[in-house]
Amino acid sequence: MSADAAQTAPPETAHTAHTETSTDTSAAEAAAADTSAAVETAIAGLSFGANDLMPAMVQDDDSGDVLMLAWMDAEAVRRTLTTGRVTYWSRSRGEYWRKGDTSGHRQYVRSVAADCDGDTLLVRVVQVGAACHTGTRTCFDGRELPAVVGSPNAE
Repeated sequence: MSADAAQTAPPETAHTAHTETSTDTSAAEAAAADTSAAVETAIAGLSFGANDLMPAMVQDDDSGDVLMLAWMDAEAVRRTLTTGRVTYWSRSRGEYWRKGDTSGHRQYVRSVAADCDGDTLLVRVVQVGAACHTGTRTCFDGRELPAVVGSPNAE
């Protein structure tokens, strides 16, 4: 609608549009309150360990590759569940960091699940750029340890 049309619209039309917006806003606020309550209930059900932290394994949603492991406290979990971007607690810097804010290598949340004990999270993401601070796609690339390969048929 042009500015001229908006100025000449009948008061009933303008009022109806405003009412629809108010209704949409009320519905959005109710949905946000429901989401907030669900998030708080989910966080309350988690079991945080030493220093009120829990490990978060991060997995590429498309490939299934394990990208990294990081740490979250309740607030980092809350931010992750409510923003669509992953937030961690940096143990070395003692602060929150949202993956990609400085590097541009962002992680977009696809799902978050707790393990059976509620003390570890699996965060499935769309990874943009490298996941590792060293610039590799995963924090495990090129870092394999020598190990004897087992076989279920060997016994």
